[in-house]
Amino acid sequence: MRYLIILFFLLWFGFSSYGQFTLSGKIINEKNQPLTGSHIHTKYLNTASNPIGEFEINGLPKGELRVYISYLGYTTCDTLVDMTEDVVLNVKLKAKIDVMSEVVVEEESTNKRLKKEVALNTEVVNNTFIQKNLGGSLMQTLERVGGISTISIGSGQSKPMIRGLGFNRVVVTENGVKHEGQQWGADHGLEIDQFAVDEVKIVKGPASLQYGSDAIGGVIEIEKSRTPEKNTFGGSAILTGKTNNNLYGSSVNLFKRNESFFIDSRLTYLDYADYKVPTDFISIYSYRAPLYKNKLRNTAGNEFNAHLTTGISKDNFSSVFYMSNLRTKSGLFANAHGLEPRNVDTDLHDASDRDIQNPYQFVNHFKIINRTRITQEKYKLEFELGFQNNFREEFSDYISHGFMPPVYPDFMTIPNTLERGFNKNTYSLNAKAFFSIKNHHFSVGFNGEHHNNNIDGWGFIIPEYKQSNGGLFVYDKFDLSEKMVLHAGLRYDLGTIETENYFDWFTTPIEGTETNLQRAFAMQRNFGNLSWSLGANYNLENVLLRAHFGKSFRMPIAKELASNGVNYHQFSYELGNPNLSAEESYQFDFGITWQKKRFNLDINPFVNYFPNYIYLNPTPDFDFAYGAGNQIFEYTESEVLRYGGEVKLNYAFTENYHTEVIGEYVYAEQQSGLKKGFTLPFSPPPSVLLNFTYKKDFNESFKNGFAGIDFKYVGTQNEIVPPEEKTPGYELINLAFGGDWVLNKQLFQINFQVQNLLNSKNLNHTSFYRLIGVPEPGRNFILTVKIPFLIQNGS
Repeated sequence: MRYLIILFFLLWFGFSSYGQFTLSGKIINEKNQPLTGSHIHTKYLNTASNPIGEFEINGLPKGELRVYISYLGYTTCDTLVDMTEDVVLNVKLKAKIDVMSEVVVEEESTNKRLKKEVALNTEVVNNTFIQKNLGGSLMQTLERVGGISTISIGSGQSKPMIRGLGFNRVVVTENGVKHEGQQWGADHGLEIDQFAVDEVKIVKGPASLQYGSDAIGGVIEIEKSRTPEKNTFGGSAILTGKTNNNLYGSSVNLFKRNESFFIDSRLTYLDYADYKVPTDFISIYSYRAPLYKNKLRNTAGNEFNAHLTTGISKDNFSSVFYMSNLRTKSGLFANAHGLEPRNVDTDLHDASDRDIQNPYQFVNHFKIINRTRITQEKYKLEFELGFQNNFREEFSDYISHGFMPPVYPDFMTIPNTLERGFNKNTYSLNAKAFFSIKNHHFSVGFNGEHHNNNIDGWGFIIPEYKQSNGGLFVYDKFDLSEKMVLHAGLRYDLGTIETENYFDWFTTPIEGTETNLQRAFAMQRNFGNLSWSLGANYNLENVLLRAHFGKSFRMPIAKELASNGVNYHQFSYELGNPNLSAEESYQFDFGITWQKKRFNLDINPFVNYFPNYIYLNPTPDFDFAYGAGNQIFEYTESEVLRYGGEVKLNYAFTENYHTEVIGEYVYAEQQSGLKKGFTLPFSPPPSVLLNFTYKKDFNESFKNGFAGIDFKYVGTQNEIVPPEEKTPGYELINLAFGGDWVLNKQLFQINFQVQNLLNSKNLNHTSFYRLIGVPEPGRNFILTVKIPFLIQNGS
């Protein structure tokens, strides 16, 4: 109630800050040619220029307003306008040569011209996209982008997959620093607050050149909101609710800035109940587990996130600190944890759908990042320092396995419900310099990290370890001609990982002697690797061509080298392999974009070869000492060939009617080893998404209105590797409505979704619970309202 009262007063003060003024104009270049798809950004609303370079933003507040206008290859316009009446702003942008220009797809209309400057398939989405497609987590929201899928556990935890690669093969960065948690587990989601995200860049393909180890499959770059305008004080409030799991939550933002110093804060709170699936039972191997009111018992949770950003921003210098603390508590499906799914107290769990009983997980992720930038006429320097602490605990009732005591001993100092605990500290340093010599635009840099991971709990799967790695890189973008751009890069990395001894806390009889068995052995492995990248762009009037060929690598992680324990979530026993080598990958990407008037076609095929792909291989052996007869899985290496790609088609029937088709396909096959001829685990099936959207400004009070329908077809997945099972295809229909509503001079940005409209029973092959046949969530109504407000505008 206290938070609601605070929110009420914040909104009340914001009511008087909005007018209904319009900012419009035209964006051209020095040759007076219109710049189609120029991005016009304000603190409140964004848009892009139409095919003749014109734009219009309605419902802006009274007072001084900072406006950013950008177009790839041109100097960004940063200007102030006085919104005391409707303003017409005509801008002529000057051409420039960017130093290692980053690929940014900010709006669908700008997607046409961004393919000119990048060799890899890359897309960028902003917070408007996130609000319109809000899922249970940021990674689930990004599934709307072609080539992206997720490994989800429940309704609020997930991790990303890019073209079928996930876990430690995809790097997620936040404000330039690599996010580090316990991301090696399929049940370990990413600790990211999607309400605090302003923009996400997705690089599909090998990106080890810039990010080092783990970027072998791609990168997801997350950026927070832009620096507030000078002499402003304001914020926003986001309210959201979902019917499937009775979620309610809010995210409140406040910011203030004078000439150069600013502070920006955000609080987010979410609370949700057990989520519903369109079935009344789950078949867990030979046991049929009934579901009370179609709910997966004990999948409720809550999340509380706090963010603080502060620093100095000047024309040629900025130094910003980003601080965040994300705390989540989420239940685990009670029938899918442990070694005996029948022994579940259904009366306890079904008494309430909002309580969180054992088993559950608690995660607290603290992060502090400093990003400093120095910009001069001939060069630019960037430095990023980061510290992260990921504290994770997994709780469950104590159950004796193997030679564990039947009753938890009194002498143990570990709580009898703490199954596993992990406490990981990560220190990061990035340094980059950008400069140009004639038509060559160079970037050189260094990335370094140090990890220290401690463990706790009466269960065991990985030992304590320390890991350090660093790499140097150089990249050159060469403008060969007006139509041809060449890319080349080289990087060398060194890394070391050191694991600790681990002995059972209980004894096992060995030849008549009670012995504390050693589960992990101290070892140190050193790795070094050379990565390289070559690319080209060739741009014609209506056809854009791009190609990229590169080599990436990945250091094996502690779980792959030294795991030795039961995975209670997947009813398996996992063994590491201390002799694994650094994983290498060679990939060729090709892209072609054909654009003409209202039609845009984008095709992005790829071929990917691993000489030594590391994966968890099922063996014919079974464990009886710890896992009560679970099948043993051991990490091994195999040659793997992968290929596939994405196709995206956009067509505008009229100014108001648009359609989009997104298709994706990935095929993987092991070329050697015991599973030669099989695919890889969690290989996503082919899919096609058809979207139809209607957009219109209905009146002066309701602008940017839209209504859309998605029809998604997901094919069958018959290419599996045991113990996976084949997954049938399915169809999914989603609806979306929304727009910007001005009421009593206050702006409300409204987005409403209906997910899984027909409440169909769908099995997602990449879902964490797919192994036991848990379908995706049933019908879900989602309402999100964003309410920006100003308390002070300008000086």
